[in-house]
Amino acid sequence: MSDQTVVKKSIGRTVKAYVALTKPRVLELLLVSTVPVMFLAQGGLPDMWLVIATVIGGSLSAGSAAAFNMYLDRDIDAHMHRTENRPLVTGEITPRGALIFSWTLAVLSTAWLWFTTNWLAATLSASAIFFYVVIYTMILKRRTEQNIIWGGIAGCFPVLIGWAAVTESLDWPAFILFILIFLWTPPHYWPLSMKYKDDYEDVDVPMLGVTRNASQVGLQVILYAWATVACSLLLIPIAGMGLVYGVSAAVFGGWFIYESHRLYNQAVRGNEARPMRVFHASITYLTLIFVAVAIDPLLPF
Repeated sequence: MSDQTVVKKSIGRTVKAYVALTKPRVLELLLVSTVPVMFLAQGGLPDMWLVIATVIGGSLSAGSAAAFNMYLDRDIDAHMHRTENRPLVTGEITPRGALIFSWTLAVLSTAWLWFTTNWLAATLSASAIFFYVVIYTMILKRRTEQNIIWGGIAGCFPVLIGWAAVTESLDWPAFILFILIFLWTPPHYWPLSMKYKDDYEDVDVPMLGVTRNASQVGLQVILYAWATVACSLLLIPIAGMGLVYGVSAAVFGGWFIYESHRLYNQAVRGNEARPMRVFHASITYLTLIFVAVAIDPLLPF
């Protein structure tokens, strides 16, 4: 193997490691909640350059928050099976390199959104980074079982950013979707905490799956799933949503609630719970709901 080939492979691994710092899977979910809101805010097709600019800025912002999170959590990541292959744990990236990368993305994302969209979208983006890094990662995560409830607020900001990018303001439909994601986050994440209960217990992170038994977690998942679906229905009168969104919210919401009850029933009966089924269902549910948010303004009914 030539030296040039070795260098190329080394550069490729390094680039891949830095991309991993941004948590691409989470990034995809955040973008799913940004673009459809821009369609709703516009009442149709928004300017495509504005959409692209917002997606770029939002990606940089979310990537920054994720990289900061990995930098701050590198001590516990090394002791959890789910995170033991992250680049800061394996040594692919140094802590100093990760910190510089995090700050660079934070500054770039804020400046980019400021100049390509508007000051409100840029401010909301910076606020989201602050909330995820400081409020969730540094203050709440290792101290309270309510960590994901309040820390999850950071993941609600993309809907506000998308709305602000189009309208340079905020309105009730954006806040309804903000609350929807706020309510959705616990029943999305708590099943994951059940699956990796031992990991979180080993590093003394008080996720609900660690501090409560499976039936108690299942009950909380049900309550938040119902609240999420109820909130999604509020968008119909407040934003004047049509048939596509109304049917989607009812059908997909019913399925999400069914899966939540199924998890609870398994736990109560002492059967082996399958929390990841609810975890994946929650992602599919949110994706389909926001697809409906994007499609509905394009149709006359």
